[in-house]
Amino acid sequence: VQLQASGGGLVQPGGSLRLSCAASGRTLDSYTMAWFRQAAGKEREFVAANRWSGRITDYADSVKGRFILSRDNAKNTMYLQMNSLKPEDTAVYYCAAGVVADVRRGYLYWGQGTQVTVSS
Repeated sequence: VQLQASGGGLVQPGGSLRLSCAASGRTLDSYTMAWFRQAAGKEREFVAANRWSGRITDYADSVKGRFILSRDNAKNTMYLQMNSLKPEDTAVYYCAAGVVADVRRGYLYWGQGTQVTVSS
Protein backbone atom coordinates (compact mmCIF):
# COMPACT_ATOMS: atom_id res chain seq x y z
CA VAL A 1 0.00 0.00 0.00
CA GLN A 2 1.25 3.46 -0.89
CA LEU A 3 -0.18 6.70 0.44
CA GLN A 4 0.35 10.03 -1.34
CA ALA A 5 -0.46 13.19 0.62
CA SER A 6 -0.94 16.50 -1.17
CA GLY A 7 -2.60 19.89 -0.87
CA GLY A 8 -0.34 21.66 1.57
CA GLY A 9 0.83 25.22 1.14
CA LEU A 10 1.05 28.69 2.61
CA VAL A 11 -2.16 30.24 3.92
CA GLN A 12 -3.00 33.26 6.03
CA PRO A 13 -4.47 32.89 9.52
CA GLY A 14 -8.19 32.30 9.27
CA GLY A 15 -7.85 30.71 5.84
CA SER A 16 -8.61 27.21 4.62
CA LEU A 17 -6.83 24.34 2.94
CA ARG A 18 -7.88 20.87 1.88
CA LEU A 19 -5.41 18.04 2.09
CA SER A 20 -5.79 14.82 0.12
CA CYS A 21 -4.38 11.36 0.72
CA ALA A 22 -4.60 8.99 -2.22
CA ALA A 23 -4.05 5.30 -1.59
CA SER A 24 -2.86 2.72 -4.09
CA GLY A 25 -2.08 -0.95 -3.90
CA ARG A 26 -5.29 -2.11 -2.27
CA THR A 27 -8.63 -0.77 -1.19
CA LEU A 28 -8.66 0.70 2.27
CA ASP A 29 -12.37 0.88 3.00
CA SER A 30 -11.99 -1.52 5.93
CA TYR A 31 -8.94 0.29 7.32
CA THR A 32 -8.78 3.11 9.80
CA MET A 33 -7.32 6.17 8.07
CA ALA A 34 -5.84 9.09 9.93
CA TRP A 35 -4.01 12.38 9.78
CA PHE A 36 -1.08 13.28 11.97
CA ARG A 37 1.12 16.36 12.02
CA GLN A 38 4.58 17.25 13.19
CA ALA A 39 5.69 20.81 13.83
CA ALA A 40 9.37 21.71 13.76
CA GLY A 41 11.05 20.60 16.96
CA LYS A 42 7.99 18.79 18.26
CA GLU A 43 6.75 15.23 18.34
CA ARG A 44 4.26 13.96 15.83
CA GLU A 45 0.70 14.37 17.06
CA PHE A 46 -2.65 12.90 16.19
CA VAL A 47 -5.06 15.13 14.27
CA ALA A 48 -8.03 13.03 13.15
CA ALA A 49 -9.01 9.49 12.26
CA ASN A 50 -11.89 7.79 10.51
CA ARG A 51 -12.80 4.19 11.32
CA TRP A 52 -15.40 1.64 10.55
CA SER A 53 -15.64 2.67 6.91
CA GLY A 54 -16.63 6.21 7.69
CA ARG A 55 -19.05 5.68 10.52
CA ILE A 56 -16.86 7.10 13.31
CA THR A 57 -14.47 10.05 13.16
CA ASP A 58 -12.25 11.19 16.02
CA TYR A 59 -10.55 14.57 16.29
CA ALA A 60 -7.87 16.04 18.48
CA ASP A 61 -9.27 18.73 20.76
CA SER A 62 -7.03 21.31 19.11
CA VAL A 63 -8.76 20.92 15.73
CA LYS A 64 -12.29 19.93 16.73
CA GLY A 65 -14.82 22.21 15.09
CA ARG A 66 -12.31 23.51 12.54
CA PHE A 67 -11.09 20.43 10.67
CA ILE A 68 -13.23 17.88 8.86
CA LEU A 69 -12.00 14.46 7.79
CA SER A 70 -13.79 12.73 4.98
CA ARG A 71 -13.09 9.79 2.74
CA ASP A 72 -14.20 8.62 -0.66
CA ASN A 73 -13.84 4.87 -0.68
CA ALA A 74 -14.68 4.68 -4.37
CA LYS A 75 -11.59 6.80 -5.06
CA ASN A 76 -9.55 5.26 -2.24
CA THR A 77 -8.89 8.79 -1.05
CA MET A 78 -9.11 10.62 2.26
CA TYR A 79 -9.40 14.36 2.75
CA LEU A 80 -8.81 16.84 5.54
CA GLN A 81 -10.67 20.11 5.19
CA MET A 82 -8.92 22.63 7.41
CA ASN A 83 -10.78 25.83 8.24
CA SER A 84 -10.05 28.79 10.50
CA LEU A 85 -6.36 27.95 10.35
CA LYS A 86 -4.05 29.25 13.06
CA PRO A 87 -0.27 29.73 13.08
CA GLU A 88 -0.05 26.83 15.53
CA ASP A 89 -1.46 24.54 12.82
CA THR A 90 1.82 24.96 10.93
CA ALA A 91 3.35 21.51 10.51
CA VAL A 92 4.07 18.70 8.12
CA TYR A 93 0.86 16.70 7.78
CA TYR A 94 1.01 12.94 7.29
CA CYS A 95 -1.69 10.50 6.37
CA ALA A 96 -1.73 6.96 7.70
CA ALA A 97 -3.73 3.78 7.31
CA GLY A 98 -3.96 0.52 9.14
CA VAL A 99 -5.90 -1.86 11.32
CA VAL A 100 -5.46 -0.34 14.76
CA ALA A 101 -6.91 -0.75 18.22
CA ASP A 102 -6.09 2.84 19.19
CA VAL A 103 -6.60 5.53 16.53
CA ARG A 104 -3.63 7.46 17.92
CA ARG A 105 -1.01 4.80 17.22
CA GLY A 106 -0.06 1.59 15.48
CA TYR A 107 -0.47 2.51 11.81
CA LEU A 108 1.33 0.35 9.27
CA TYR A 109 1.15 2.60 6.22
CA TRP A 110 2.29 6.22 6.05
CA GLY A 111 2.34 8.90 3.39
CA GLN A 112 5.32 11.15 2.76
CA GLY A 113 3.91 14.32 4.33
CA THR A 114 2.80 17.69 3.02
CA GLN A 115 3.84 21.03 4.52
CA VAL A 116 1.18 23.40 5.82
CA THR A 117 2.32 26.87 6.80
CA VAL A 118 -0.08 29.37 8.39
CA SER A 119 1.42 32.83 8.39
CA SER A 120 0.60 36.39 7.47
